[in-house]
Amino acid sequence: MELDLSPKLAKKVYGGDGRSYYAWCPDELPMLCHGNNGAAKLTLEKNGFAFPRYSDSSKVAYVLQGTGVAGIILPESEEKVIAIKKGDAIALPFAVFRNKYNKEDSESEVLFMGDTSKGHKGGQFTDFFLTGVNGIFTGFTTDFVKRAWDVDDNTAKALIRNQQGRGIVKLDASVKMPEPKPDHRKGMALNCEEDPLDTDTKNAGNVVLLNTKNLPLVGQVGLGADLFRLEGNAMCSPGFSCDSSLQVTYIFKGSARLQVVGVDGKRVLETIVKPGNLLIVQRFFVVSKIADPEGLSWFSIITTPNPVFTYLAGSIGAWKAISPEVLQAAFKVPAETEKLFRSKRTNDAIFLPPLK
Repeated sequence: MELDLSPKLAKKVYGGDGRSYYAWCPDELPMLCHGNNGAAKLTLEKNGFAFPRYSDSSKVAYVLQGTGVAGIILPESEEKVIAIKKGDAIALPFAVFRNKYNKEDSESEVLFMGDTSKGHKGGQFTDFFLTGVNGIFTGFTTDFVKRAWDVDDNTAKALIRNQQGRGIVKLDASVKMPEPKPDHRKGMALNCEEDPLDTDTKNAGNVVLLNTKNLPLVGQVGLGADLFRLEGNAMCSPGFSCDSSLQVTYIFKGSARLQVVGVDGKRVLETIVKPGNLLIVQRFFVVSKIADPEGLSWFSIITTPNPVFTYLAGSIGAWKAISPEVLQAAFKVPAETEKLFRSKRTNDAIFLPPLK
């Protein structure tokens, strides 16, 4: 049975006046479960506060828009309070405590993509909240809370009952929250829009890779990531992950025509991708995109911290390494056709400029 590879949109799971949490469902996007991947988004209005929680899955968070403050506690470590902004990527090992709040006027939106292989539900993140109507404190009886935290009866009841929110609330403007500390950010976050480009092709596109070199914590998470920007009418060379890793891709700007070719040369997907689409392609399937006039931007996670990709077109295309005689025989073409084929795209790598 063939899997449905068509891109899907997230659906709201919960939320309120502080804003909302959205997730992609494995029932609609079966590749999530097939590849043990999860994906979700968190939006916060001004004074929105996401409760402290931990997750059963390792993740990479990417700030799609706005700013905010995140509190992160690694095992046996103090809380890191960091300012985050659009373009930031943060590696989050599983079972790490975290919270987030937004004190600015503009809405904040954060994307989460990660590995659910050790989670309770394949293809879905399970968060464990410390407070709220579905929080850890709510599940314990008063006598357990009193004894564990050495508090009186009234305090225990307040800890269990006072917070009636679920996951996200809007705080009163007078509430004071911790201020971010610049030194806490080091090693915790990397801004993909400000980091040096790994590949940049004029009038075509560029990419920033997130790996153990520029953010070592991704090694602990077990995931790599990248930010791709494709210029208007440019093409991303047909390519695939040659180390068997899966790539989970979120489109956040622009649109493009996309094709995927799989086993037996069968085109398994041809579609237009747009903002909000999540896409996962099976291992070793070849993917290519041609951007519409406004261009295309996407953020991906890869299920290995230092991924390796093979591209079939351009100056680093695999065809360039094959001897002329083999190419002639493989394509059943004369030497003149092979020479013309080889002579093209000698200066362009991953990104191919628009045809003139």
